[in-house]
Amino acid sequence: MVSRVEHHVNFYDTDAMEVVHHSNYIRWFEIGRVEFLRMAGITLGELMADGYVFPITDVSAKFLSPGRFDDVLIIETTPTALTKAKMAFDYRILRKDGETSEETVLVTGHTQNVFTSRETGKIARLPEKYYKKLAAMLE
Repeated sequence: MVSRVEHHVNFYDTDAMEVVHHSNYIRWFEIGRVEFLRMAGITLGELMADGYVFPITDVSAKFLSPGRFDDVLIIETTPTALTKAKMAFDYRILRKDGETSEETVLVTGHTQNVFTSRETGKIARLPEKYYKKLAAMLE
């Protein structure tokens, strides 16, 4: 299942060249992951309360076209792999043209996250109550 969430580019997201600074796309990947978890019926607050965090161990991005102030973006997040210890996602950040409803791909990306004990900082196996929800989203 693919999650899609809208985001408006803020002025502070742009740099001296008046385009979106590349670091923001990594932040927007996180917005996509959080929304994907919500769609699965999981909140980060619930995971953390149960003693789990979800840090990134690998991230990549390919920049295809610049974003600019006030663009309406679509953050598209697709899960690509799941085990009880890690999960991977692919992303597309698209600019939405309000007049034509066309979408232009600005950035593609990938992350790998590991489920980690909040207490010890070591990789931990995800409990079945979370794993089942995530696995259902990949079917």
